[in-house]
Amino acid sequence: MAIDHQDVARIAQLARLELTPDAAQRALSELNGIFALIQQLQAVDTQGIEPMAHPLSAHQEIALRLRSDAAAPTHTLEQRQELMSNSPAASEGLFLVPTVIE
Repeated sequence: MAIDHQDVARIAQLARLELTPDAAQRALSELNGIFALIQQLQAVDTQGIEPMAHPLSAHQEIALRLRSDAAAPTHTLEQRQELMSNSPAASEGLFLVPTVIE
């Protein structure tokens, strides 16, 4: 699938971009290059290949690299007060932030 100058102009309009003719030509060639790579990938026969959860799982054990999902130990009251001392506003051990939605 190849795109033309009209497609690039439409994409630029949708993205609210103002492209010079030089930039539009460069974008056209880069997008067509990307589409050519996608066509090459789609042409590969993947029949019988099992999908991977992560691209590195074929080379190494990913589960060993991931952090375990465990609760961290709670801080002492002194540690909490030290951390909260940096806050511009705090109440009952919580950071106070300005209201952004009314």
